[in-house]
Order: sequence, then C-alpha cells, then structure tokens
Amino acid sequence: MTSGTLSNAAEGSLSRFDAAPELALAWHRAGQGAVLCTVVQTWGSAPRRTGSQLVVGGDGRIEGSVSGGCVEGAVVVEAQDALAQGCHKLLEFGVSDGDAFAVGLACGGTIKVLLEPVGSILKEETLEALVTARREREAVAYEVSLKSGEGRLVEAGAYPERLRMDRSGVEGDGDTFVAVHNPPLRLIVVGAVHIAQALVPMAQIAGYDPVVIEPRAAFGSEERFPGVRILADWPDDAVAQIGFDSRCALVLLTHDPKLDDPALMAALRSECFYIGALGSKRTHGQRRERMIEAGFGTADIARIHGPVGLDIGAASPSEIAVSILAEITAVLRGKAE
Repeated sequence: MTSGTLSNAAEGSLSRFDAAPELALAWHRAGQGAVLCTVVQTWGSAPRRTGSQLVVGGDGRIEGSVSGGCVEGAVVVEAQDALAQGCHKLLEFGVSDGDAFAVGLACGGTIKVLLEPVGSILKEETLEALVTARREREAVAYEVSLKSGEGRLVEAGAYPERLRMDRSGVEGDGDTFVAVHNPPLRLIVVGAVHIAQALVPMAQIAGYDPVVIEPRAAFGSEERFPGVRILADWPDDAVAQIGFDSRCALVLLTHDPKLDDPALMAALRSECFYIGALGSKRTHGQRRERMIEAGFGTADIARIHGPVGLDIGAASPSEIAVSILAEITAVLRGKAE
C-alpha cells in the first residue's frame, strides 16, 4: 500500500487525517475508486474517537486512520472487497474478536467501522455537497443507516447538541449513525516569528487550518511558511477579511500593541474558543490595562491566556510552540484549569 497525497480537492491546509471526504471525492472522480471508512462506535480504550475516518483507494492507497495502525490492514482488504461488490459493510474489531477477523486491538477496546464505497453507496452528489459545506465552513451532519447504508446530509439544527459537543455517534435507535462535520478548526497567528514557524506545522498535524497575519514582508514570506496562507495586511484589515467564529483560535506573537491589539479586540468581540498572547506577566498586565481602556470588562479580559501556553518550562521556540498547542487543545477539550 502506498500513501496518497492531498489533491486540489482537499483545499486549504487540512491535515491528511481530516481530509478523508475531500480525498475520497477526488479519488473517485479520478477513476480509481474510493471507500470512506468511518469509526461509528467505540468501547474501552479505542485508539481513535468516533467519527475518525480513513479513505481507501481502489489502487490500495490510504490516508487517514481508524485505529492508529491496529486494524488498518484488515480494513483495506474489506474496503476493496466492498468497492468491488458495490456494497456497504459494518466491521467490528476487538481484543477477543475471533469470529469476524483474526485481528485484535493491541491497546484494548472494541471499534465498529462503517465502509461506504463512493458512487454505489455514498452518492457522489452527497459527498460533493459535504465537501462544499466543509470548504465554506458550514456546519452539517451526515446521517446514515448502519443496516441499509443509505445516507444523507442534514442541516446543522437537526443535531444541535452533537454539533455543539463536536461528537459523532449512533442514535438511540441503534441504527442511525450521525457524523458531525463542524467547520475545520482554524489557527490565526499574528506575527511570523520563530515560534510561529514551529507552531504552524504542529497545528497542521493536529488538524488546524492556519493563517498567518504579518504585514512585515521580511517575516511573512513563502520561504519561511511554505504552503501556508499569509496575509500581508495590517491585522485589523486581515481580521475583517478572515472573520472569527467559535472554531477559531488566535495566537498573538509580535509583542507590538500596534499589531496585536486590533486582532485581540476583534477576537474579544467574537466567539473565538481560544485567545493567547505572548509576553511576560508585566507585558500582559499592560495589555490588560489597554483592553480596559478600550472598554472591555473583566470577563472579556479573562478570556486572554497570557503569558501564552502551558507552564512546562519551555525555553526554545519549538518548546514554546508545544506549550501553546497543548494549551489550545486543553481549552478545546474542556480540560483547561
């Protein structure tokens, strides 16, 4: 098996673990065939969360993961069989699963994986609509019958709690699986400094679509941030162009109030789930005073994580980037203190 590469259909900077629908559509349209494989249920210490996806091409290439490597080999074999037969499959793997497959999860737990060949089961127009919604940052849900394999897109309002919690899963009827497709997570970085050079690729691996705001041409270059969207506008103009929502994290790295503050104030007026700012405690104190003068209240200012990042004793730019991404993750998953 060979690993494929992100095609033009997988637009933006999504990591391969998050671009399975885009790749499935691209591979199908290229004529090689594709099967979208989705974790629909887990028990115990399953390695990937419900909703995780793997795409398998007709030529054997794969992208994504449903188990971190434990059962991918067996899934690929079954996916190619499903593609040839034009049928959906529901697979189950576990520590003592000796009936269906001679494959176990080394880490313990049990998972169920739904296989949907594109075209015969997962209709091309449905997958295209899903890819379009993801590209346009529209929240949608995909519901599919595990018994029949019939699926459709539904509006975000149909499953408000699942969308709010970003939690895919099987409904109470035991048959309907709902895959949540919230807008991709975005990381907005103000300041193309050394920390940003380490943070951006780490964030991409973690599934974020990064944007770097940097009006100083010497810093915000393609050479320093290959393949990353860079906005050379001043932050107030750049932020107006991007827009903030509840799937956005903002990290301010310039130390310069002229650059940081316009983006910070826009974020405080938005639903950004994370706002972090580099600087010492003294610098952060001065930042707080400026925000008070700008009319922000105590609750608003409390949203700012400063100094940015978890206190792990980070010293180098790369270590600081690790601490920042760790703090963003803790806030996203509700584990921040």
